[in-house]
Amino acid sequence: MAKLTDIEFQSILRTEIEQALGYYDTEFSQDRIDAMDYYLGEPFGNEQPDRSQVIATEVSDTIETIMPNLMRIFTQSEDYVRFMPNGPEDVQVAEQASDYVNWVINTDNSGFAIMHNWFKDALLFKVGVVKYSWDEIVDIEFEEYEGLNENEMTALIIDDDVEVAEQEEIVMGEPQLMPDGQVMPPPIAYNVKLRRTKTSGRINVENVPPEEFLISKRAKSLKDADFVSHRTTMTVSDLVSMGYDKDEVMQYAGYTDLDTSDERTTRFEDLESGTEDDSKDPAMRDVMVTESYIKADYDGDGVAELRRVLAIGTGYHILENEECDYVPFAILSPILMPHRAIGRSVAELVMDVQLIKSTLMRQLLDNIYNANNARVIAVEGQVNLDDLLTNRPAGIIRTRAPNMVQPLQVPEVSGAVFPALEYMDRMKEQRTGVSRQSMGLDADALQSTTATAVAAMQAASQGKIEMIARVFAETGVKDLFRGILHLVTKYQNKPKIVRLRNQFVPMDPRQWATSYDVQINVGLGTGQREQQLATLFQIATRQEQIIAALGPNNMIVSPVQYRNTLAKITELSGFKDVNEFWMDPRNAPPPQPQQPQVDPKVQAEMQKMQAEMQMAQQKAAQDLQLQKEKMQMEFAFKREQMAAELQLRQQELAFERELRAQQMASGVNVSTNLPRV
Repeated sequence: MAKLTDIEFQSILRTEIEQALGYYDTEFSQDRIDAMDYYLGEPFGNEQPDRSQVIATEVSDTIETIMPNLMRIFTQSEDYVRFMPNGPEDVQVAEQASDYVNWVINTDNSGFAIMHNWFKDALLFKVGVVKYSWDEIVDIEFEEYEGLNENEMTALIIDDDVEVAEQEEIVMGEPQLMPDGQVMPPPIAYNVKLRRTKTSGRINVENVPPEEFLISKRAKSLKDADFVSHRTTMTVSDLVSMGYDKDEVMQYAGYTDLDTSDERTTRFEDLESGTEDDSKDPAMRDVMVTESYIKADYDGDGVAELRRVLAIGTGYHILENEECDYVPFAILSPILMPHRAIGRSVAELVMDVQLIKSTLMRQLLDNIYNANNARVIAVEGQVNLDDLLTNRPAGIIRTRAPNMVQPLQVPEVSGAVFPALEYMDRMKEQRTGVSRQSMGLDADALQSTTATAVAAMQAASQGKIEMIARVFAETGVKDLFRGILHLVTKYQNKPKIVRLRNQFVPMDPRQWATSYDVQINVGLGTGQREQQLATLFQIATRQEQIIAALGPNNMIVSPVQYRNTLAKITELSGFKDVNEFWMDPRNAPPPQPQQPQVDPKVQAEMQKMQAEMQMAQQKAAQDLQLQKEKMQMEFAFKREQMAAELQLRQQELAFERELRAQQMASGVNVSTNLPRV
């Protein structure tokens, strides 16, 4: 088979996108619009003038009741996941990988907000999507220096990340002539402006709106999907800053169908009105960007490989087409459907309940309105109609005879409406698990009820919420953290210093494996926090008894295990840094070796020997000092003697020169014989 041409591959890509779009528009788009309308309490469209238009908020109430329970389950501990080692040699490395990946979510990204929006999208729109990617960050800084010499200049520009932006050379002084005849050039000072480029990388995790996510309609899960795509809008400036050609990008800039999609309009209709004009600045115009992950036999070898394709515009002009080894998405559905990638939402379970309750409440209120302001029967010609039409408190109605005005009896419907409303509440509880007991115990409803029965009712009402949490943990959350581990081991090529439990620890993912088993830390199956604390206190008591009876080196409980129990109690009590209270024995410094016991007689003899040695050292030092002073005195005496002899010799020479001068002046040749010293 021949390699696909660009036109052929673009045609395959367009077909996959259009099929996924048609599937989404038919199956999910209108459902998400309806779910958003129900959540916001928008009118149903069947309202009548002068009648009650009240709207129940069952969808909003149910989701907002489930959300705190889900967030408590997942955020009960700072560690979302722990990686399980493949063998004894991987224990420490797996622990480091767990700490670092949790740090990426909690600290390097807005972990709580990401998880909250992810879960809420799933509960409301059937699917919640997050996207994780490795972002290269390039920071450019300019530095200016003046008066640098050549060595200083070389030391600065030798760095590969530094580039000279501007340079000025200043000659300092004049050339110098050396004794050997060479001419030395004058020194040169440099004034420079340097461009320093700092490149770093980080894991970026972001929520993807459901209408921007596409998946092949026959996909059973994200792993076996032949096509996955993210359709969004970016500005021309964003694409150009990423390195794409400006003229090529500008050809596909302008309004996109995403800007006017019904789902996006519904999401923001309570915050904005009118049409949005495209920016007058060409660099800020929107461009539709489609990042797709598609399985295709691009190279013609008969085997379809996974490829990442970045296309722009409604015609899907391809900017990038490269082979890749992962799909950077993680998806959630609260209610799984077998053999389907996207399941059901909680909102669709109670949308009909909201409609029915709204209808019942409207009819009840209309009935109350009619009862408070009832219609009347008036005998024609016997009643002053102006008085009858004027409705005011204590008003008078003039009649010609008694009983000419009688109220029209309004049937009482509350006796039928309230049981119907109660029935709809029970139906909602059966579908979602959200009951009055889970929202807060009603003292009247639980009178004369034992604590065991109350606990059983709470456990039953929490069952479906815990099921949703377990589904989230075993599907999207696990995939997200596996993907983050894959990215850091693939792209982070140098250690990073991170702060963990008030300690700065270097993390080097290049030494980690990517095949660890993932264990999600969710508060399921272990009772509430109070029950866990009570159990841990009992465990700590037993451990203390065993250590007291058998010693710290027994075969049942070690000091490390006892410390772990105390640390878990502290963590469940609300304190994040357990190291402030309990030191880890594994990180404690090794104990100092004890000095052996010495015999008192031997010790006294050693002290005597040390004193004698000290006295001998002092005497040797004194002798050395005396000898040094004696040598200094002898040297000073000889120096003074030599100075005196030199002075005497200078005097003799001066006298001899003066005598010879006198002889030459008188013309007498006198020979003198002076004694020499």
